[in-house]
Amino acid sequence: MPYAAPLADMRLVLDAVGGLSGEAAELAGPVLEEAARFAASELDPLNQPGDRTGSVLENGIVRTPAGFREAYRQYIEGGWMGLAVDTEHGGQGLPSALSTPVVEMLNSACMGWALCPLLSAGAIDMLAAHGSTEQKQLYLAKLVSGEWTGTMNLTEPQAGSDLGALRTRAVPQKDERWGEHYRITGQKIFITYGDHDLTDNIIHMVLARTPDAPPGSRGISLFLVPKFLPNGEGRPGERNDLRPLRLEEKLGIHASPTCVMSYGEGEGAVGWRIGDENRGLEAMFTMMNSERLGVGVQGVAIAERAYQQARDYARTRVQGTPIGMPRDSGAAPPIVYHPDVRRMLLWMRAATEAMRALAYLAAAAIDAGRATTGEAQFRAQRRADLLIPVVKAWCTDLGVEVASTGIQVHGGMGYIEETGAAQYLRDARIAPIYEGTNGIQANDLVGRKLGRDRGEAARELIAEMRANLGELDAPEFAALRQRLTDATAALDTATAYLVTAEPALAAAGSVPYLHLCGTVLGGWLMARVAALALQRHDAGLSAAKLATARFYAEHFLARAQAYLPAVMGGATVVDFDPDWL
Repeated sequence: MPYAAPLADMRLVLDAVGGLSGEAAELAGPVLEEAARFAASELDPLNQPGDRTGSVLENGIVRTPAGFREAYRQYIEGGWMGLAVDTEHGGQGLPSALSTPVVEMLNSACMGWALCPLLSAGAIDMLAAHGSTEQKQLYLAKLVSGEWTGTMNLTEPQAGSDLGALRTRAVPQKDERWGEHYRITGQKIFITYGDHDLTDNIIHMVLARTPDAPPGSRGISLFLVPKFLPNGEGRPGERNDLRPLRLEEKLGIHASPTCVMSYGEGEGAVGWRIGDENRGLEAMFTMMNSERLGVGVQGVAIAERAYQQARDYARTRVQGTPIGMPRDSGAAPPIVYHPDVRRMLLWMRAATEAMRALAYLAAAAIDAGRATTGEAQFRAQRRADLLIPVVKAWCTDLGVEVASTGIQVHGGMGYIEETGAAQYLRDARIAPIYEGTNGIQANDLVGRKLGRDRGEAARELIAEMRANLGELDAPEFAALRQRLTDATAALDTATAYLVTAEPALAAAGSVPYLHLCGTVLGGWLMARVAALALQRHDAGLSAAKLATARFYAEHFLARAQAYLPAVMGGATVVDFDPDWL
């Protein structure tokens, strides 16, 4: 069943929370329409075939599935890679809030393909913020154009979430040919698009240690290591001393080549340090934060695709007579008329709409941080920092649940690969793991984002939610307003507890707290979207949005108070002897 981007929903959410104005607002319609066309016509047909064939490693070169190269060529010819990149770096300078729906469409249509530009986007952000003038001149324009792609090389066999344990070495060198550079030796694993045939060159961003680096994360530096070393004209020259050893066999995202990369089997791969020595993690976090928003959007994207698949199947599949409908009423209607099937579809739709609104809000906060100065910039960036771990973790956890529910709507056919429903669950399952597991996101939210200002940014957001409640004065919002009032109070209580809790107790309650945040924020934003729909005087639109928001209040917001015992009951976890497990 083909993918069709939900453009009307996207535009409504952008209007409600995206903060678009001026040229960006004028261009939003044409940009989204063309992105929807590209996703549906060029990427969606590649999704299932790419999943079946996967990428392969042949004679030291990774070959992507049929059609991937052609689709990527159209992507860069359309200028999509530089959509939200500053014009000074060769981009179009449009807001992140506008590029985020585009990222959603690409990942809904073919997540295995879309991972490549997602990684490049993070590399662009990092190099623009931390690269030297020479590095930007030589590499940034080609990354922005999409001529070259970027990767991130963090993980090693013994160093997963604990990057302080990495062993890859970077030894300083100096010669006439490469000037001051480093020779990189080591092995990296789980490198997405570490090798491929889409472009002429790949720029690897590699974490490594210099000889005299202090132990742990304080001794990590970041290096730019190209697959092909640029010649005097800035074009790919000789092959660098690096190669893919093998491709991982994975549960999902089969089309995306996940490489084990070897650096320095000879004299060592030539690389150049980005930023200061021993401060590589700071630079890499710029890339990781970009990726974390993108991965959160993947959760939205896969949920939307799974929802569409399940909805379309339920509209055609006939099984029995729905409860409450006379058995002698003629031909039986499709299963979408069965109350529980309708409930599952409405659950999928409500979850997806809440996730989308939260992801677009985070993108708008990033835009506000870039467009302002002083106190306004500080507040906007603090808001974005608070939201990013929630977007990454809540949207990806919920994306998995939505994809699983999509299989349930199909019944037994959902478990059969032919329908495609199973692929969405297999693809979705990686998102809560990579770019920092969702447990790490929760620890970051509670330990860093709440801890650094004693919850001030969270309280500021809660105050804004409460102020908005007063604006929901239409009779249609009465029940929703009460649910939101209670849920916001629960979030306030949980926040006040965690900012004073012992670190171990706070960590034990961090995941339930993150889910509480996502749930309440999602309900608040759905109410804002529904209120805007009501102003549009479109009876069908406003009725659907109000009904979906009401369902969300009854099935999601109603659980908010129930999170409190888990948030505040960390002692049960901490006091449990691991030997009892």
